[in-house]
Amino acid sequence: MNSEHASTGERDGRGAELDELLIDAEADDEQVQQQPVVLHRPWLLLLGLVLVALNLRPALSSLAPVLGQVSEGLGLSASQAGLLTTLPVLCLGLFAPLAPLLARRFGSERVVLGILLCLAAGIFLRSSLGSFGVFAGSVVAGASIGVIGVLLPGIVKRDFARHAGTLTGVYTMALCLGAALAAGATVPLSRYFDDRWSMGLGFWLLPAVVAALFWLPQARQGHAAHSVAYRVRGLWRDPLAWQVTLYMGLQSSLAYIVFGWLPSVLIGRGLSPTEAGLVLSGSVIVQLFSSLTAPWLATRGKDQRLAIALAMLLTLAGLFGCLYGPLSGLWGWAVVLGLGQGGAFALALTLIVLRSRDSHVAANLSSMAQGVGYTLASLGPFAVGVVHDLTGGWNAVGWIFAVLGVSALLFGLRAGRALHVNAVSERV
Repeated sequence: MNSEHASTGERDGRGAELDELLIDAEADDEQVQQQPVVLHRPWLLLLGLVLVALNLRPALSSLAPVLGQVSEGLGLSASQAGLLTTLPVLCLGLFAPLAPLLARRFGSERVVLGILLCLAAGIFLRSSLGSFGVFAGSVVAGASIGVIGVLLPGIVKRDFARHAGTLTGVYTMALCLGAALAAGATVPLSRYFDDRWSMGLGFWLLPAVVAALFWLPQARQGHAAHSVAYRVRGLWRDPLAWQVTLYMGLQSSLAYIVFGWLPSVLIGRGLSPTEAGLVLSGSVIVQLFSSLTAPWLATRGKDQRLAIALAMLLTLAGLFGCLYGPLSGLWGWAVVLGLGQGGAFALALTLIVLRSRDSHVAANLSSMAQGVGYTLASLGPFAVGVVHDLTGGWNAVGWIFAVLGVSALLFGLRAGRALHVNAVSERV
């Protein structure tokens, strides 16, 4: 075993390692800040964080229940519909590296406010300008979510360092709740507005505007930027870093296939659009429980391999049950799928921290895992559209589930070992 990849299995207090790594090296940073961070109204910041997190999935999960109506109304083929579900996920990865650059220039709080307004603009474009607007708005919305998604964990680490683990769980639960609300409410909203899918999709710009209003005090207050920069060496050459990244990307690919295509699959099996949207919504709601409990349980053992294996096996069982199982047991399979995917995503975030020696390495590993991982994840929804276009049905999609799921399991088992990535951070 490489000396830099020394096992952490003998360390005491593994359950607290997540919080410890998040606050490690923060003291050095605080010494070079121009002003200390003082939270005059922490409850307002917490409320703002929750409201922002609630808006990071509706633009992704609201499209799937009305995808058939959108495709019919705009004359899209299945491959074009697959591209439409792929674009936002691709932008999550492509635009994630912009987040730290923007934050250093303008400050995290101001960037979050500006990007929230961009997100609202993207949702408006997608619902109002026909074919061009649907694709252009999807790009803007995906890019916005990619930037904010990188910044929020950093704000949590900075302002709630002693409770970072708990706040990360709350943040993840807010993501799942936003996805569930959008998946379940978009079709009823469309029907309320005379079966206009554009109104059902456009509704979700309102929560983004509300979140921006609540975030405005944070943008006005702002925080001084660090005057010392850190460079992390060796990360992109490290096999363990790539194992974490590939696990993140492959399990995310399955998640965005579910967001983008599960309602269409279920409609093809005989469900109404409303019923299909409710099944997706219910599955995502179940993720609230496993996303909070899986990291806590995983840090109680010697490593995370058992937890990862359980999460991925539940995910595969749920996917195959929804695709091939009797419709009478559909809700049971949806629950199994939600438990698996909630745990898999939360464990991917947990691995980023547990595999890093300090917060600077964790930040760079997070950027790598999200940038590369989400770019890889975007291929899954596109492949589903292509396969459906070629076969005219959904049965062959099971092969995509199998390849992605087994690959995620294999890389996850490697990433779940109690090791650290071979990377070091240094001041520049």
